[in-house]
Amino acid sequence: MVRLRYLCDRSRHIVCLPYSVENLHVMAQDLRLSRGWFHDGRWPHYDMPAHRIEELTARCEVVSPRAILNVIRTGDVERPVERSRGAAGTSADVVVIMKNQVNPAYGGALVGAARAAARFGLTLRGVAPAVADDIDEQRALVRRTVAARPSAVILLPAHASALNDAIEEADAHGVPVFHIVSKPMTSAWINYVATDSVAMARDIAGHLFDHLGGAGEIVIMDGTPGAIASPQRHQGFVDAAGERPGIRIVESVCGYLLREPAYAATQDVLRRHARIDGMLVANDLMAMGVIDALRESGRTFPVASINGTPEAVAAIKAGAMLATASFNTLAFGELSLEAVGRYLRGEAVPREIILPTAIIDRSAVGDWEKPYEERPVPSWDQTRAHWIGPMRQRSIA
Repeated sequence: MVRLRYLCDRSRHIVCLPYSVENLHVMAQDLRLSRGWFHDGRWPHYDMPAHRIEELTARCEVVSPRAILNVIRTGDVERPVERSRGAAGTSADVVVIMKNQVNPAYGGALVGAARAAARFGLTLRGVAPAVADDIDEQRALVRRTVAARPSAVILLPAHASALNDAIEEADAHGVPVFHIVSKPMTSAWINYVATDSVAMARDIAGHLFDHLGGAGEIVIMDGTPGAIASPQRHQGFVDAAGERPGIRIVESVCGYLLREPAYAATQDVLRRHARIDGMLVANDLMAMGVIDALRESGRTFPVASINGTPEAVAAIKAGAMLATASFNTLAFGELSLEAVGRYLRGEAVPREIILPTAIIDRSAVGDWEKPYEERPVPSWDQTRAHWIGPMRQRSIA
């Protein structure tokens, strides 16, 4: 048997060498990590429970987040993951810049973008900060990408205004920028695809409140304070609660849109409140952390979230979670890349495409339980009712 080498970073990610999913599970068995700490999808890895950081770190080589990413994407701790297009002499027509590599919903967006890229004959590359939601690193990624002059950039901005200068520089250099999920404050972009976060949060909150019979003590778990959608989703939750006299918001906490901080925040909440009737969570990745903490504590209450990731849908089917709202990142990625393709060949595209949401619970799983690769998305023409103008068109000499 090959002796495995364990590596971790200060963000609680653990991988092994030789790297494979099978070896990750062998490592987890040796370290007594439950499968609940495994992140499947585009970047498979395990995470450390917050209460075992010191113990597990002692059994690992501590490396940088970039080194962990190198292992996941290349199988080698030293091999570089990303090189400048100009330096490498390679090209990608469209570069998708996410804000982290851990949210499976963003992996879904890349699946959708790849589908449309194939239809339009465009090459595609996806990048993201090695440190989740790192604004400075994402800004640097935008600038390096623009310097290589791709045909277009699809960006999920990590902050409402901190990337405005980099976005405006892209526009000034003739690199069109398209956005998914979150819309920045600058207007220097072509198209934006998402769902109304306030309305979506209000809908999922109403579903939870109906399940509780219109009364109960509720905890809200918000996302990262600087994230564009965080205050919008909080507003939707609070608006829905304001319409129900029997609902009381007892506390709002922050889970930073990630599983491990959400797990730790839930542990603290459980210690502070003997009674919690339900929790509204701003994304599915945090909801998984909430479920981890509930499982360990032995307590139960309904959890409602946002995204519609495969892991959340599986939790709903298993009864560990009440419902999630469809924040359809697969469709966002596919429609955004289609907007890119149409724009590049001179067609007019809408300024915004704001898709409706749906509530996913045990009675309405349907196609949502399929992996992203097998899920259907609405066609370009089917979204026309959700276009918001004005139309934008590229000038072709």
